[in-house]
Amino acid sequence: MSRLPFYLIVGFLLIVGIAMTAHRHLQFEIPWLPGEQRQVWEVEAVVTYNADDGPVAVNFALPSQQQGFRVLTENTASSGYGLAYAADEQGRRAEWTTRDAEGEQQLYYSVQLLVAPESRAKGPPPPELSSATTWERPYDTAASQVIERAWARSADNATFARELMRDISGEQQGENARLLLTQFDATELIVRLLNQADVKARVVSGLELEDGRRRQTLSSWIQVYSDDEKQWWLFNPVTGEQGKPENLLLWEIGGQAVLELQGGSDSRVTFSMLTHSQPAAAAVRNHHSDDTLLNFSIHSLPLGEQALFQTILLLPIGALVVVFLRVLVGIKTSGTFMPVLIALAFIQTSLLTGLLGFLLVVAVGLVIRNYLSYLNLLLVARVSAVIITVIAIISIFSVIAYRMGLNAGLTITFFPMIILSWTIERMSILWEEEGPKEVLIQGGGSLMTAVIVYLAMNNPLVRHITFNFLGVQLILMALILLLGNYTGYRLLELRRFKPITDDESGL
Repeated sequence: MSRLPFYLIVGFLLIVGIAMTAHRHLQFEIPWLPGEQRQVWEVEAVVTYNADDGPVAVNFALPSQQQGFRVLTENTASSGYGLAYAADEQGRRAEWTTRDAEGEQQLYYSVQLLVAPESRAKGPPPPELSSATTWERPYDTAASQVIERAWARSADNATFARELMRDISGEQQGENARLLLTQFDATELIVRLLNQADVKARVVSGLELEDGRRRQTLSSWIQVYSDDEKQWWLFNPVTGEQGKPENLLLWEIGGQAVLELQGGSDSRVTFSMLTHSQPAAAAVRNHHSDDTLLNFSIHSLPLGEQALFQTILLLPIGALVVVFLRVLVGIKTSGTFMPVLIALAFIQTSLLTGLLGFLLVVAVGLVIRNYLSYLNLLLVARVSAVIITVIAIISIFSVIAYRMGLNAGLTITFFPMIILSWTIERMSILWEEEGPKEVLIQGGGSLMTAVIVYLAMNNPLVRHITFNFLGVQLILMALILLLGNYTGYRLLELRRFKPITDDESGL
């Protein structure tokens, strides 16, 4: 029979598992190691205005995911105000509304931003060019000459914008530029000249992040659209430098007003900021990303279910260890996957407490089971009696431990009672049929396997990988299938050939 379908299934599981794992790491920046730290900025905006003793509507621009930054969480403090969020191609905005406000008012907005160098965001669409700009004399002639001078020294939209900014605000400023600056703000003038030259551009607002700063304001930057590369270029209107600084957070990217107020006056907004580090896993868990199939994650479940799945997802690791030890090494165990369940109990109780509790329960259970064998009970009744006996043993040991002040002994209740009962039953039958030596071999193998499984599942790196990368489950499935295809000698069986090697050495 051809093994090709088997290897195709194994290869498919490996490829899909590796692809899902790599996608989670690259696309959503899930770290490989549990101890990695990420830089997070906390920015607080305070909107202050004087209300006119009537209805008020405050419309405020909000930051969104962009190059270098990703929004984690955001909160507002605005007692007595209604709040609504809106998002479109031009960005995100918040609107506070109230029926009656009087005097000085303050609205608070805070946001946590993860520093993510790999983060990218789809830029807003290019704006429509405004109608033909009209200038009064002699400003029309000065504007034309400034445009012609910069155009002659440029090769594309980006270099044209750079040269124009240098002519307006830099050392190359001429008489025409100084004349225009008497009537217009430098940033608005540059955008107006760019639009007149059929170059799409707009003013955006950015916040320069610096740890511990308070009462900061936004600065104006210019975005220029490149028709050839179909993307936006950011320029500093003062220096003409192209590119986005690492510490610059673009707060408003649609070319609209940052703050719009109806029903009040003297509005202003100031910003305070600080930075700190936090575990990368926590930062990713707070990441507000779209719930898509490719972002399928346990983190979308409630915390209670997350804690449950954190343990459940460790079971394939235990299964892989058991398959390896039984198939390749040849260790005998009492029950196929009983060591995995015992290892889970060790995780809850701690290794030393779990070992002592397991040995006590099984030893006392074997003694009582030996007595039950003289009663000639049916299998179902006998196993049921063993289950009740195990429950009684665990209860008694728990009470004794509590009376003696040994709180660790109370964790013995985490042992799977049904599994312990069947283990006692199987060992008792094995004792009667094969003798105590085989009981010690299988019991010792089970206990050793359980300890190895516990060490594997309780490893912080293993817990992190299995919980955050679901594709690992497919990789584990492929490895188990490959081990299940092994039909050679086990490691412990090789000792049967030792007499042959001894005879050869004696010849």
